[in-house]
This record gives sequence, structure tokens and C-alpha cells, in this order.
Amino acid sequence: MDRARFEKFVDEGYNRLPAWVRTKIANVALLIEDEPSEEVRALEELEPGETLLGLYRGVPLTGRNYDASMALPDTITLYQLPIEHAAEEDGSDARDVIAETIWHEFAHHFGMDEGAVRAREEERDKP
Repeated sequence: MDRARFEKFVDEGYNRLPAWVRTKIANVALLIEDEPSEEVRALEELEPGETLLGLYRGVPLTGRNYDASMALPDTITLYQLPIEHAAEEDGSDARDVIAETIWHEFAHHFGMDEGAVRAREEERDKP
């Protein structure tokens, strides 16, 4: 899909976060890239064939002990091509994959490590 449509879906996905969550988000920039760079792949220790849908970089709210008003923003990068591929592979709507990725990465912003995020996702997704 073209970038403008993807950006629209990112806006929609962000707005699917509960209002109380959105009010607590502080100093975070949402970015879009086609795919993880070689540098990111190395830092995240991705194996060949592995990829990321999103990546949070920054200091989680639970780890901040300073006035963040003058700090550079944390970033959440969404990787468009892997998201599109995951949606196609799962037979999902790309909007749902985007919204889920946004939720996942903002969970890191709120201080949850990868294990806690995945456990919360599993609990939420139980029938």
C-alpha cells in the first residue's frame, strides 16, 4: 500500500488505544520505515528470515527520574513492509496488525519488558 494510506492506518491504530492510555503518553514520536535497517537487525540480534513489526527506543515512563520536557522524544518505529507481510500471511486486516503493533510498542513505553507484553497479549487473547 502507499505510504499515505499506511499513515492513515497508523493514526487510526493510535486512536484505538484507550483514551486514558493516550493521555499518559509522554514525548514519543511515531515513525514509519519500510524495514528494519541492518544496524537495527544486528542490535536486535535478528536471525536471517526474522524481522520486526515495530521497535520502541527510549526510556520507559517507569524508568524516568528527570524532567523529560527538554529530552529528545522516545521513538516507536513501525516497519511497513513486515506489517503488510504479516497481515497478508495471517489473513488479517493491516489496520489490525498496525493497531496491535502500536499497542505492543506503547506497552514498552509504559515499562513492560518483552515477556510481560507477550504474557499480557496471551491473557487478552484467550477465548
